[in-house]
Amino acid sequence: MTDDRNTMSCGEFQAQLPELIGSGVDASTHPHLQSCELCRALLADLETIAEAARQLFPVVEPPDDLWKHIESAIKDESSDVAPDKEKDDDEKQR
Repeated sequence: MTDDRNTMSCGEFQAQLPELIGSGVDASTHPHLQSCELCRALLADLETIAEAARQLFPVVEPPDDLWKHIESAIKDESSDVAPDKEKDDDEKQR
């Protein structure tokens, strides 16, 4: 692989692209893109696809009292299980 980012081949750049995008770095500033129209177009297409995907599944904030409902359900379930466990322990001792 070529270490000089300015003379990097398209294959080398494209192999690094998923890691580059995943790192949160602005991939459009990569030196290879300054001289490669093909890879600039690829990056633009990937950014368009990613934006469309984000719009398909918008972020939905959970209700403020969600944790209280979960906690309550866990406590209710725990109290339902506890008496049965005591019965099992009593039967084991007999």
